[in-house]
Amino acid sequence: MFSGRKFAAFLFDMDGTVLNSIPAAERVWTKWAERHGLDVATFLPTIHGKRAIETIAGLGLAGVDSVAEADALLKAEAADLEGIVPIPGAVAFLNALPANRLAIVTSAPRELALLRMHAAGIPVPTMMVTAEDVTHGKPAPDCFLLAARRLGVEARDCLIFEDAPAGIAAAEASGGSVMVISATHVHPMMTPHPSIASYDALGITVDEDSWIALEPQRDAA
Repeated sequence: MFSGRKFAAFLFDMDGTVLNSIPAAERVWTKWAERHGLDVATFLPTIHGKRAIETIAGLGLAGVDSVAEADALLKAEAADLEGIVPIPGAVAFLNALPANRLAIVTSAPRELALLRMHAAGIPVPTMMVTAEDVTHGKPAPDCFLLAARRLGVEARDCLIFEDAPAGIAAAEASGGSVMVISATHVHPMMTPHPSIASYDALGITVDEDSWIALEPQRDAA
């Protein structure tokens, strides 16, 4: 995959991509959905990869203050960190990358992102773009464009690791290349992009200009 390609930077979504917080998030959102009379089974798949405020606003619920509800959800999610774990191989893979050539780009607020990364043992990178940093969240490409700009590279030269449809759409719109992480997928996702279930089979090489290429790990079996 991406044979012969080199990338200026790697950009990573967080939830479902470098860590799995889906059970914790769905516990909190299930309670919220039940309070608002939503069909939980139908609603839960729509929360992933997007900012809470946009998920809530998109429902058009009468009398619901999206800002206040999103803030309350943040507090509830920050209090429930049970069972948050790293995606297999993610910690070693992130640690192998040049510090100035990677970013975490998440729809979660910074406070929640840091709590979840700490719970999962994910190293906190120098560069993070979180919910507060953009006006338009995923599937808009703003977050990935901002991360690339802050790293001093072009988004089209980045490899973007994503797991959710909204995030994949944002990555595509940014012009970057996409790697889909399927570790938390319950059902196969139809995608034209390369897909991996863990980082264990991936290694990297870095050239003299700090551009990064993926290399298969020969002992990954």
